[in-house]
Amino acid sequence: MKKNKKRKISRDENSNSPFENKKRFCPFSQPGSPIIDYKDIRLLSRYISEKGKIIPSRITGVSRKKQKELSKAIKRARFLSLMSYTNKFNAQ
Repeated sequence: MKKNKKRKISRDENSNSPFENKKRFCPFSQPGSPIIDYKDIRLLSRYISEKGKIIPSRITGVSRKKQKELSKAIKRARFLSLMSYTNKFNAQ
């Protein structure tokens, strides 16, 4: 009788995990991507949460170098009153 050989399952085959390891690409490192500028409020507001916090790069997929530029641009725009520190609006 032959013995049943157990097959080792690699992580790639077992893709039932909700935390799949997909290769992420930095949205600012691609050719033709937007330039990080403190005056571009629409772009910067995509990387700020509802409470006014800067979204970390592990969620957005931004590279370390570009995340530093992004946070510096957000802080500069806040300092120059182009953006608010919190996104609270008193709607009554």
